[in-house]
Amino acid sequence: MTQKVPVWLDVDTGNDDVFALLMAAHHPSLDLIGTSTTHGNASLKNTTKNTSMILTALGRTDVSVYPGTAKPFCRDEIVTFDMHGSTGLGGISKLPSPNAPIKSECNAILEMRNALLAQPVKTAWLVATGPLTNAALLFATFPEVVDHIAGLSIMGGAVGGNFTTAKNGKTDGSLEKDKSERFGNETDWAEFNIYCDPEAARSIFSHPNLAIKTTLITLDLTHLCLATKSVRSKLLNGGVSEKPSELRIMLEEILEFFASGYNNFFGMDDGPPLHDPLAVAALLPDSDIFEDDGTRYDVRMVTVGEHTAEDGEDLETVRGQVGRTVVTKRNDGKGVRIPHNLNLDAFWGTISECCSIAEEKGSV
Repeated sequence: MTQKVPVWLDVDTGNDDVFALLMAAHHPSLDLIGTSTTHGNASLKNTTKNTSMILTALGRTDVSVYPGTAKPFCRDEIVTFDMHGSTGLGGISKLPSPNAPIKSECNAILEMRNALLAQPVKTAWLVATGPLTNAALLFATFPEVVDHIAGLSIMGGAVGGNFTTAKNGKTDGSLEKDKSERFGNETDWAEFNIYCDPEAARSIFSHPNLAIKTTLITLDLTHLCLATKSVRSKLLNGGVSEKPSELRIMLEEILEFFASGYNNFFGMDDGPPLHDPLAVAALLPDSDIFEDDGTRYDVRMVTVGEHTAEDGEDLETVRGQVGRTVVTKRNDGKGVRIPHNLNLDAFWGTISECCSIAEEKGSV
């Protein structure tokens, strides 16, 4: 039997993180060895509770949840209620009690380090689907982890410039003034996870030994992966029984809420992009989800700019391009892997497979 890939999942559990947890918890090739939580889609208190509830719903109360950082390195916390609701899991009619153990007494960064180093060298992956504060602290505090792990997979960033064929919705309109394209989702320039803590992101992408082990899943890719009405219907009705299971109902409700948010706030009526599970899919062995192996890039994050304006200041001016992802192509095989294209049938087939496995173990 092929050895499973050990995975530690660092999340800010909102709606799309649920599908990352689904895949990490139930894909036959993966071994979910732990989870940590961070600020982002909701407060740390809520992302932690959400993670425990979802693990419970997935029948994985054997996996512990370690609360991590509540705010960025050197900026105030940013929480958005538009896309994920006030708790981070909007639109769900039924959730179980949070029975997956929440280890508030433990240091999440130390637990990440210990769990990853306990795996054979170059086998374990860290997957980060929220702001990168926890991950940056891990590698800064315990640099030995860099050489030990197999890789780091991140959902974050937006490149633009026709990096893929995906089209993003409207944001705050600052680029519309010069009729340029938009490619961020928090601002016209910046993706949310990177925008929340650009200094943390910069510390990771400036590390040459870590960069070559890193896969970056940007909005340019995730906006190719839309949960259309057809996809949502198949997810809801794809079980073996005539009546949808409570797990499938929960997952479909998540996507319906997400779809409404993307339509209202971004003008995307085809369906919401499903960002976070792609960061888990990126490390699946022998997978055909990604149609290329990812060109290598130097990645730089813009950290100049403020998140808030003082009285009398123009927010657009003081914010500038903070959180923007700037990439430069490399031809030497080094640098960060950034995939360009997807096999959507393979991706949704994998989600369906994991959902069927979860149905057998879930407790929603």
